Amino acid sequence: MGDASLRAIRAALRAEANKEDAVHLQRFFKTGPGEYAEGDRFLGVRVPATRRVARAHRSLSLDDTLSLLRSEWHEERLLALLLLVDAHARGTDVDRAAIYNAYLAHTRYIDNWDLVDSSAAQIVGPHVLPNAIGPLEQLARSQHLWERRIAIIATSYWIRVGEFAPTMRIAEMLLHDSHDLIHKAVGWMLREVGNRSRPVEEAFLRTHCRVMPRTMLRYAIEKFPERLRKTYLAGAV
Repeated sequence: MGDASLRAIRAALRAEANKEDAVHLQRFFKTGPGEYAEGDRFLGVRVPATRRVARAHRSLSLDDTLSLLRSEWHEERLLALLLLVDAHARGTDVDRAAIYNAYLAHTRYIDNWDLVDSSAAQIVGPHVLPNAIGPLEQLARSQHLWERRIAIIATSYWIRVGEFAPTMRIAEMLLHDSHDLIHKAVGWMLREVGNRSRPVEEAFLRTHCRVMPRTMLRYAIEKFPERLRKTYLAGAV
């Protein structure tokens, strides 16, 4: 039954594939030599179609979903993560814990920004309390780019409920990260904090704006009034 279900969901995904979209996605997600997703492979399925397939196969077992997550095909990994997010939202405490642990055991397959951003807040965020963020700190110290991105994106779960301490702590840990995709993610999460509490965001920026990467700063202040943006970009705070 499990093999049949897995074959069925793979067939449903491939029925949505388009060769021209596959070529576009290969370029968009930087799969060329030396790029951040070097060697990743795409079937050519757009995200809305992947979501439709996920909705139609919500009963796929955890084991089969994890088999899908280990796929060489990007869309199959995204499909698996959408299924995990849905199962986590609907599951019991025991189910949710199993999904969280499986997610952390499979981070090597969560290897692009769209995969992280579609799943980290929903699956990792709820399992890390604001006063006990050790798991996020461990991820933030990782040599693996995508684990570091998971760490900061997961904090958006707490931003939504007005708890900003996890974001500020992980942002501080990643302040001098070398990768542009971390700079963008940290700046984005700081901006989300500012959308709910400008004083909290500005307290962080006043301390760090002179040393944080410019991309991170630009993302963080994107919605500030123009005069205030220029003040921060000049470090005149």
